[in-house]
Amino acid sequence: MTRAMKRIGEVHVFSPRALLDVVVRAFRVGWMWLGILLMALSFYAFLALLSWNPVSFVIPALALNYAVGALGAKYLLREHVSGTRWVGVLLVCSGVTLVCAGERDVHLSAAVALPALRDVVLILACSPFIYYLLSIFSACRFFSEKRSEAARVGGTNEFVPPVSILKPVRGLDPETYENFASFCRLDYPEYELLFCVNEPDDPAVPLIENLIREFPERPISLLVGANRLGSNGKVNKLCRLAREARHNLLVISDSDIRVGPDYLRAVVAPFRDPKVGAVTCMFIGLAERQLGAELEAVGAASDFFAGVLVARQLEGMKFAMGSTVATTRLHLEEIGGLESLADQHSDDFELGRRIAACGQQVDLSGYTVWTMYPAQTVRTYFEHQLRQARTTRECRPWGYCGLLLTFGLPWSLAAAMVAPSVSLAAGYLGTYLVLRFLMAWTVGVWGLKDPVLRRKLWLVPVRDALAFLVWIASFFSSRIKWRGLEFTIENGRMVSVAPRGMAAPAAEISATPSDLTTR
Repeated sequence: MTRAMKRIGEVHVFSPRALLDVVVRAFRVGWMWLGILLMALSFYAFLALLSWNPVSFVIPALALNYAVGALGAKYLLREHVSGTRWVGVLLVCSGVTLVCAGERDVHLSAAVALPALRDVVLILACSPFIYYLLSIFSACRFFSEKRSEAARVGGTNEFVPPVSILKPVRGLDPETYENFASFCRLDYPEYELLFCVNEPDDPAVPLIENLIREFPERPISLLVGANRLGSNGKVNKLCRLAREARHNLLVISDSDIRVGPDYLRAVVAPFRDPKVGAVTCMFIGLAERQLGAELEAVGAASDFFAGVLVARQLEGMKFAMGSTVATTRLHLEEIGGLESLADQHSDDFELGRRIAACGQQVDLSGYTVWTMYPAQTVRTYFEHQLRQARTTRECRPWGYCGLLLTFGLPWSLAAAMVAPSVSLAAGYLGTYLVLRFLMAWTVGVWGLKDPVLRRKLWLVPVRDALAFLVWIASFFSSRIKWRGLEFTIENGRMVSVAPRGMAAPAAEISATPSDLTTR
């Protein structure tokens, strides 16, 4: 609720009309609704405590809220908490400890502790349901707004400044040529397409050369080699691509992305507003008919983007995604250029975060692109999921820990195991299934129109079980594997891990920069 009120601003006028206006604006902020839900949960927890313990114990114990509030102010709201305040919090905690030690009438025994633990589990098991409802609300609001905006604007968008599309490439992805070719069929008056590889024998080079021959009307450049500015080979190549690009508006896109002809018009349109500093896109999956590939696609459409929409609803877009990051040279200069990201493991996320920190808006486009999900073994599936999980953990550590309260399947199973009646156990499991499938359908099927999720909706609980295991495993190491190389994450930066007896590998072997082919 504090976050919501800070967004509204200070209240200086206390007339009935002014106060009503403040209340109306407050209830338009997602944080306010979340705060009300948490306050309701806190109230019922307070009632439960009163039923177990005397008032003389419960009321002093509630003073621990001061400690929780101080921690939240420091690490969530980024407020400065002085040493004197920390001492005060410590004294409060000491007082609560004395109250607990002096409570003679309460004897902790299995008869008291087990029902208390049961009630805690039953209360916490409701938190995923709140998250699911918030996800459904966020998705309905976002997609309704974007579709209304698209219907209002129609096909009359004439804001078409020249664009440079930057494509860092290493190796081949599934259907690489068709992915690249989709960027040559864009309905846009003036744009150039730049590729960069590290070595002239990269397997993607013949495909790009063929692309240049097939689309002679398109200005396509292939650059070979990039100076090693940091451990992130993708950013090393992006730095060179940005220097070689001719236009002010830059669109960065991963090599496994496929787009439609109207892609560039949709991505560029938000820049008509001078407050917009970056634009990013969601994606849907083109998965091979294999379990690992389909689980990846189902997880992205039903879970990952639900989290993106909730984050946008509660705090606005403060990050970008590698499927598309569009920005301008001016905004890159304001954050220190792409060179400042050369050691970052999550360059797309960090690029959006830094642009937002400069006071610019990051716009989440209603346009969706496609990405490829190849067939994979159980091992490669878990390695990929762990890499994504550890990346998210480093980017948003507090939010990542908070994911524990969004895992509906394990919480519902735990609640069913301790529930005092069969009907209550069935109620938790039934509520999980109804709300989880409704959230997946709203975000992925109705919103993103993901064909894999529409066909494989039944895989959602399976993916939820695997996601919980991945979340637990992600805390046991900070190492990630990417493109056959291994890195560890230290203070948000990628550090190459060398096999025993060998020197640490670079993120990608750099060649002397040169132009192999240019049209």
